[in-house]
Amino acid sequence: MIIPIVDEGLGNSSYLVDLGDGRALAVDADRDLRALRAAAASHGLTVAFAADTHLHADFLSGAVQLAADDGAQVLASAAGMRAFDHVGLADGDEIDLGGLRLQALATPGHTGEHLAFVLLDGTKPVGVFSGGSLIVGSAARTDLSGPEHTEMLARAQYRSLRRLAALPEETALWPTHGAGSFCSAPPGTKRTSTIGAEKAANALLNVPDEDAFVTALLGSLGSFPPYFLTLPEANRIGAPVLVGEPRIAGLDAEAVRRLQTEGAVVVDVRSVRGFAAAHIPGAISIPLREQFASWLGWLLDSATPYVIVRDPGQDPAEIAWQAAKIGYEACAGELAGGMSAWDGPTQSIDLIEADRLDGMPMLDVRQEAEYASGHLPGAAHIELGSLPARADAAPDGPVVVMCGHGERAMTAASLLARTGHRGVRVLEGGPADWAEQTGRMLAEGRA
Repeated sequence: MIIPIVDEGLGNSSYLVDLGDGRALAVDADRDLRALRAAAASHGLTVAFAADTHLHADFLSGAVQLAADDGAQVLASAAGMRAFDHVGLADGDEIDLGGLRLQALATPGHTGEHLAFVLLDGTKPVGVFSGGSLIVGSAARTDLSGPEHTEMLARAQYRSLRRLAALPEETALWPTHGAGSFCSAPPGTKRTSTIGAEKAANALLNVPDEDAFVTALLGSLGSFPPYFLTLPEANRIGAPVLVGEPRIAGLDAEAVRRLQTEGAVVVDVRSVRGFAAAHIPGAISIPLREQFASWLGWLLDSATPYVIVRDPGQDPAEIAWQAAKIGYEACAGELAGGMSAWDGPTQSIDLIEADRLDGMPMLDVRQEAEYASGHLPGAAHIELGSLPARADAAPDGPVVVMCGHGERAMTAASLLARTGHRGVRVLEGGPADWAEQTGRMLAEGRA
């Protein structure tokens, strides 16, 4: 039995394999092990093996924690040169799981040391944990090791995908990266597949040759959070073992002011409307949702101290775990009592509905592919992840910031306010809301 553990925010899946004797294999588990441990407990399983397909996951690996807490044996590529106890595997090596076997398959491309793991029942491949090589509808990006390696790794990825495609067509495909991952899974795709289904439908398995594959793969790559670049070394060393649950200490308003003067950033995780109404001057809005970790890692350096502001109903453990799974543990604490405890000045950002735009300058902060798929006429475009370095390229004077639903737009507006922009507003909703409102106005003769 294979139990997928899906992280919707990072767009990744880890897997728990029931080995049939009360033991389990965990594949590509991240540091937030709550869901995996709950799944193991509900099935009466103890994690005996923890396999990682590559160093460059979108998260800190939970393998070291599983070894410390559960005595799990860590399985990983010998070429990764990990600095902690593990079984280093090379191409063709097999591990006896007690009835089932796990075979390492060298599949460089996404990273140089990448391994896929074929799950064997006797000599029959049951499925393959493909990590960041072959994924549903695509293949994972090859530009995370620097531009000088990108094309070489793309060519390696071509060969790795062909190697995986040679497995029997009924072999299940269990990738780590999926829809929503910045490692390039197409949006809206399923998270698992089969080799046969991918051979039939995956465009990258149907290109005429290696050069066409490289052109197609590299042409599909978008931007990615800069914290990705720190993960290979962090995972090679091994994430520090956590003792107990990560927690966030309470701070009074005076302590928050002092920390701000010392360079700490206030990260406000409240809703768009809550932040719009009133927030601490200089605060960055990153609403607490499944994508919180991605944007925290995109917009802050991991060494930058930060202070959380949340609503009383928001779970501090969720904030702490999302930060911990990407190694963002420089949290100095939270404003105890939330905004009701703040006794200093506040700022606000106006929300504006689609029917009130009427020629106002607009800034679209969605990803390039989203913007290209359809945007408001005349809207300028700067991706949210690029905005801290490109705030001076934003339209001068009052501007309406927009994204798909409003969360990223409010983050962008808060960044612009930090750099001195005035008159920044946020569009409620996104292009679909504007199109709907425009259509309604046309039908009513008001446009």
